[in-house]
Amino acid sequence: MSTPLPQSPPPAPPAGDRATHRLVESPAGRTHLVEQGAGSLVLLVHGFPESWYSWRHQLPVLAAAGYRAVAVDVRGYGRSSRPAAADAYRMLDLVEDNVAVVRALGAETAVIVGHDWGATIAAHSALVRPDVFRAVGLLSVPYTPPGGPRPGEVFAGMGGEEEFYVSYFQEPGRAEAEIEPDVRAWLAGFYAALSADTMPEPGAPDPHFVRRGGRLRDRFPVGPLPGWLDERDLDVYAGEFERTGLTGALNRYRAMDRDWADLTPDYAGAPVTQPSLFVGGALDASTTWLADAIKAFPDTLPGLRSSHVLDGCGHWVQQERPEEVNRLLTEWLAGLPG
Repeated sequence: MSTPLPQSPPPAPPAGDRATHRLVESPAGRTHLVEQGAGSLVLLVHGFPESWYSWRHQLPVLAAAGYRAVAVDVRGYGRSSRPAAADAYRMLDLVEDNVAVVRALGAETAVIVGHDWGATIAAHSALVRPDVFRAVGLLSVPYTPPGGPRPGEVFAGMGGEEEFYVSYFQEPGRAEAEIEPDVRAWLAGFYAALSADTMPEPGAPDPHFVRRGGRLRDRFPVGPLPGWLDERDLDVYAGEFERTGLTGALNRYRAMDRDWADLTPDYAGAPVTQPSLFVGGALDASTTWLADAIKAFPDTLPGLRSSHVLDGCGHWVQQERPEEVNRLLTEWLAGLPG
């Protein structure tokens, strides 16, 4: 069952924006989206812990460039439905949500672009439904094909005396107990920990790991917000999670072993062959820890048209460096076959 959507209005787009909010039917129940512009469809998929609002800098630029830009709230987030079961957040279901959005908008195909978890969702949407997703852009997290060891076992073995954040998130209720008493402060710290201008200094305890018996927030920086995030932006993010809670968002981590079981038999080692783009931040752990995945792009992303690692940039690439990312996106889109 999906929880009913509240009737309060969604957060407004930035001032002067002509974006339109809609709800469409999807396997999740309903998917909330924000669209702007007309032309070929570009579907934008956010990561954790974000929302459609993560694409506020891209929607008007893509619209001005002649595209129909559509940013969704992934199931479990924002105004989209929030199924109760953790298995309802498996990758194959998220792929079908994206297909349903494309169909609900009257399109046959779309370009899909994702950030963080959204990048993984975008890559697998292109892998599983190449008939719908004709090109794929990945921000921050490079593509790694399905297969290999079971993810839960890999993450449990990381960190030594400490615990990797993914394992921490995978235990039902545990991260919620840390985050939900003060969502706004937790989000501010999490965003700051992964931003180029506010992340901990080299040699400081790594915020991706939790000391035994501790909390993830114990290693978040204390101080000003990162330069890309003002108080109003933080209010938008915090307001959504204060209303919905974090379980829907965290269930994506809790479905990873289900993804492994679903995808490995048919897609182990499979490349994504459509035209693709990668943009990461040089200071982002997703880029540095997965450097071998980037080196493997000739095999895993044989349709790669351009790949960029932005100097001095952290994890939130399209928000930290919106002008540069917008330029890279529009140049890549312009070069795609019609």
